[in-house]
Amino acid sequence: MLAFVVRRLFGAIIVMLSVSAISFTLFNFVGDPVNSMVGQDATMEQRQFIRTQLGLDDPAPLQFVRFVGRAVQGDFGMSYRLGMPVERLIAERLPATLELVFVAAMIALVVAVPLGVYTGLYRHSPLSKVFLTLSLVGVSLPTFLIGILLILIFAVWLGWLPAFGRGQVVKVGWWSTGFLTPQGRAALILPAVTLALFQLTLIMRLIRAEMMEVLRTDYIKFARARGLSNRAVNFGHALKNTLVPVITITGLQIGSLVAFAIVTETVFQWPGMGFLFLQAIQFVDIPVMAAYLVLVAFVFVAINLVVDLLYYAVDPRLRIERSTGAGK
Repeated sequence: MLAFVVRRLFGAIIVMLSVSAISFTLFNFVGDPVNSMVGQDATMEQRQFIRTQLGLDDPAPLQFVRFVGRAVQGDFGMSYRLGMPVERLIAERLPATLELVFVAAMIALVVAVPLGVYTGLYRHSPLSKVFLTLSLVGVSLPTFLIGILLILIFAVWLGWLPAFGRGQVVKVGWWSTGFLTPQGRAALILPAVTLALFQLTLIMRLIRAEMMEVLRTDYIKFARARGLSNRAVNFGHALKNTLVPVITITGLQIGSLVAFAIVTETVFQWPGMGFLFLQAIQFVDIPVMAAYLVLVAFVFVAINLVVDLLYYAVDPRLRIERSTGAGK
């Protein structure tokens, strides 16, 4: 197990360096950040002075090495647009994004798992057909349209929930949270549901398909022939054997929640990392863009490592195969 973790960590370092290099290289072609920092009346001498101060005249490999060296120490440089340390901006925006992603993931899992099991066990029932029809709507509609429709219904027509913003938040140390205030919890509902809907429908349909496939296998027929109850067969044998692919997809989807929360945060003006990234693109704020992509890559790598470790807890065949391979 230790050797497996070490190999995965080494691979994670390679992935992080590759993502950093690719993103840093691409951002050199998005435009000149000096144009966004000075007015049209700025002289060439003033522009050149700013470029020298920012180190933009240095060769690209030197800039990348300098970026990686600082990033390892938690220093992502200064924001060209705001003149603030990037790590400070991330610390201010990260709680909002993680809070939104956490609630969206909980909604997706709590709703998708029972619905997927139900539609897999009772696939011909009218209620299952209703759930499948609604899931098609969730998969087909783009996220921004879902968000706009929810705002129209629950914020404009009914007036039950706020249409934008994070509401009232409180500080717990350096962490800001809206969980502890009624306004913060109300403001979280619409963006969390919007972000969760696509993942919910995807996970539900995956669990349904895996349940239907597992229920047709021979060992399920043998379990029923032994006289086991439907509850023991469906949840003790069938559901357990669907968890490996479900864990894989769920882990990747939770990572994608962080990466693709940009649209939801834009629709609801949610002050998170995605909204900060869009503003950085508009102003060619290279340090912020690079730090955001490195952070997203780190989230995906960490989740993949956790998913691989969960395989051992769920599927004993993997432990047997690895122990057998080690004994040879």
